[in-house]
Amino acid sequence: MTAEKIAIFDTTLRDGEQSPGCSMFLNEKIELARQLENLGVNIIEAGFPIASDGDFEAVKAIAAECRNTTVAGLCRTTEADIVRAGQALKNAANPRIHTFIATSDIHLEFKLKKSRHEVLQMTRRAVSMAREYADEVEFSAEDATRSDLSYLCEVFAAAVDAGATVLNIPDTVGYTTPTEFAGLVTRVRETVVGDRDIVISVHCHNDLGLAVANSLAAIEAGARQVECTVNGIGERAGNAALEEIAMACVVRSDRFPFRTDIRTELLYPTSQLLSSMISFGPQPNKAIVGRNAFAHEAGIHQHGVLSNPLCYEIMTPESVGVPTNEIVLGKHSGRHALVARYEELGFRLDADAVAEIYSRFIALADRKKNIYDQDLIAIAGNTYPVAIAA
Repeated sequence: MTAEKIAIFDTTLRDGEQSPGCSMFLNEKIELARQLENLGVNIIEAGFPIASDGDFEAVKAIAAECRNTTVAGLCRTTEADIVRAGQALKNAANPRIHTFIATSDIHLEFKLKKSRHEVLQMTRRAVSMAREYADEVEFSAEDATRSDLSYLCEVFAAAVDAGATVLNIPDTVGYTTPTEFAGLVTRVRETVVGDRDIVISVHCHNDLGLAVANSLAAIEAGARQVECTVNGIGERAGNAALEEIAMACVVRSDRFPFRTDIRTELLYPTSQLLSSMISFGPQPNKAIVGRNAFAHEAGIHQHGVLSNPLCYEIMTPESVGVPTNEIVLGKHSGRHALVARYEELGFRLDADAVAEIYSRFIALADRKKNIYDQDLIAIAGNTYPVAIAA
């Protein structure tokens, strides 16, 4: 039996680029969009066309460039926004209008200054108008996880009746938890969607560090599209990380019997490409693509990895495009790792040499944070010259 597919909706070029330090030039956006298409992303949200001339041109250019994936443009539920998005996507092979409005009472009162009835009417008009420009229309209820659930379902039902093909449930401020979010998705699926051909999507922010966990819980509850970004970049604490969701479905297919079109061996190169364009890369301990994701310094871990990488690595570096794992020598390292590194450098050490050199290595590592090959060569040469027998 073929596993159900989860569509990957990448919003690196829209939500991701909105975060501080992540602005990209047009040529960079086009290059990254090409890479996302090669990666296997199903939908690329290329920008917010009415936000600026630059965003409009980016959506227009990416729509013309990427012919094998769906290209989406974001817009509010206003006529000017929808028209502008439609113009930007005019030449897209697979266009999608993505329109949104807030549904939580706090947003209605303080930001929109609209009543629930007014938002309901705006939703109907916007979705109906968007269908004039694209067969695929996605509707998002901003701040869905802090919205009254009955009202949220009423708005979603209105969107579907007006022609929406995708309902997106955003955890806009990263507020929800996995069990709670799964219950919300289940309610929307049972109350609004039923047996109709409507895709439920989720868009989770990471303010409590739960974006990926919430997204995976939503998949289990029936969501079939996940909105995410490369390296998890995005507003405030960021979005659900594309690479983490993709690899969770691979590594834990026993719990998530779903497939994506992601070519996982391109995850690390894509991460590196994005990092070269913006002002920062992923933190060193970032899952999947961080510098330390396949690095080992602790002696017990190093011994296990040298014996069999599966002892401490649940996926191979090569499976995500990382060239190899890395044994990092430091004060926590053990003899096995040290001997292995010396062998790579061309040294053969007998038992006496290992004992003496390891002792000097640890003494140096206590005083020096980074141990380089030159340090190892100096220790061996000065301590036990006979060991240098390449």
